[in-house]
Amino acid sequence: MSVFMNSAVAIVTPFTEDGSKINYDVFAQLVDYQIENGSDAIVVCGSTGEAATMTEEEHLDACKFVIDYVHGRVPVIAGTGSNWTKTAIELSKEAAGFGADAVLVVTPYYNKGTQEGMAQHFTQIAEAIPSTPVILYNVPSRTGGNILPSTVARLVKNVDNIVGIKEASGDISQIVKLMTLTDGNIELYSGNDDQVVPLMSMGGLGVISVVANIAPRAMHDMCAKFHAGDVAGAAAIQRQTHALYENLFSEVNPIPVKKAVNLMGFNAGPLRLPLTEMSAGAAAKLEEAMKDFGLLA
Repeated sequence: MSVFMNSAVAIVTPFTEDGSKINYDVFAQLVDYQIENGSDAIVVCGSTGEAATMTEEEHLDACKFVIDYVHGRVPVIAGTGSNWTKTAIELSKEAAGFGADAVLVVTPYYNKGTQEGMAQHFTQIAEAIPSTPVILYNVPSRTGGNILPSTVARLVKNVDNIVGIKEASGDISQIVKLMTLTDGNIELYSGNDDQVVPLMSMGGLGVISVVANIAPRAMHDMCAKFHAGDVAGAAAIQRQTHALYENLFSEVNPIPVKKAVNLMGFNAGPLRLPLTEMSAGAAAKLEEAMKDFGLLA
């Protein structure tokens, strides 16, 4: 059985007004909003959740909080990647101990690694948590490293609990090759909100979504319609959400989406440096797109 179907939100992490602490009261509100409005799973401490600016203690506390607060209502996937295999193993073991339904492990960044290095990296992480599913996360634009289809196929075929991949390379040809080499025996999730329907046409199960932070029902419905055979309906939502997508990625993620969440009244607080507040011009365009979509009055 797959970790989840349809749309998982890559949830933002709310901070207190001075940015010094995680605001758990607001975090609870955001989690409830997601579950009540259609998100099928929650990914905590991913790129959108500003995990790279958290201490290890904060990272683990955030994962535990979300897992405990969700309390089985939907699957919770913990981001546990690192550019050092030892740290990724430690984070993954802790998250598995908290009861995460799966871990999301990004390709090593900065020092990157060869394909052989990546294969060993992911294998050691998975073997450290044999009862917890592992979803690979391929996002070359952020990490500088691209895990190739042949490497993914090797991992899926040889490591029992490496079950899926969040694919954000943007390279449809690479994804076709991935599904060919794995014989489709991998849980494929789009990591790009503007490519959900194309990836699902290749056997994808859904999306790990930034847009779902503000439009969870639309992202769920897009995927659910596709699975129900209403491809035209799914494609229509893909087109309708495109303006949101463009504005949510007009500056470095998660700068715009945190602005959007705050515009919706959630008081998610500031970003942590080196991320800065959204520029006034881009923020105005984002607000207009949200009004056009019916998210703001």
